[in-house]
Amino acid sequence: MEHTSPRGRLGNSLSPAHLSAGTSSFTDFLRTQAPELLPGGRVARDPQVTGRVDLPHGTTIVAVTFSGGVLIAGDRRATSGNLIAQRDIEKVFVTDDYSSVGIAGTAGLAVEMVRLYTVELQHYEKIEGVSLSLDGKTNKLASMVRGNLEMALAGLAVLPLFVGYDIDSVDPADAGRIVSYDATGGRYEERAGFHAIGSGSMFAKSALKKLYNPEADRDTAIRAAVEALYDAADDDSATGGPDLARRIYPSIVTITAGEGSIRLPEAEAAQVAETVVAARSERPRG
Repeated sequence: MEHTSPRGRLGNSLSPAHLSAGTSSFTDFLRTQAPELLPGGRVARDPQVTGRVDLPHGTTIVAVTFSGGVLIAGDRRATSGNLIAQRDIEKVFVTDDYSSVGIAGTAGLAVEMVRLYTVELQHYEKIEGVSLSLDGKTNKLASMVRGNLEMALAGLAVLPLFVGYDIDSVDPADAGRIVSYDATGGRYEERAGFHAIGSGSMFAKSALKKLYNPEADRDTAIRAAVEALYDAADDDSATGGPDLARRIYPSIVTITAGEGSIRLPEAEAAQVAETVVAARSERPRG
């Protein structure tokens, strides 16, 4: 199913290369016109890159459905071996009006992939005049992950977590969708109503098993996601908890039928994080 786009076609603003591409896929267009711009393209073609390379890795991402929508949240830490490579990396991205992607794995390649994916969705919509269905979006992301298989086998894996709101769903209660992937591009819809990826995912999912409520409202679901990230950071050194001193808080995106994909304002994320930290100060074990 495709959706009519209010933006319409690009028309005369397209270059001759675009018009002769023979496909509405921006990834295929890059593959023929500028393959070095694909995720991992520069690494794969650099003869100086040999053997093991310690590159920043990002974790942990959680996703939760709630009454009327779905959300995705991520911590802000990237690690390189036993070192903290970056304390405030962005790992959750709005990819279009009704979808968002969180990334785990090799940070540089993951960020490149999700940015290319965002352009891919925009390119398809502008070329075809309609947007992809939710299943089309998840399948497109699967093909991009599969295209990174060679880099994954070399130890540079990228694992996204997709969330979206299916505006074609006959039942609004089931419109919030969560889809995970493996390194080969395998696509798996998560039916439990919550999921997590990354090194702290085991602890985050354990927390969500106790906290998840399918009837929860948006605010309750946000609190559960931050609690799960806190638990992940408590037991996994690669996951960063809320850093009140540096004012670094989890990244959170909510998706609903009425508002679409909305990034939680930092002030609201800070308020939730500070509330969770204060509560854990009184009850450290949850």
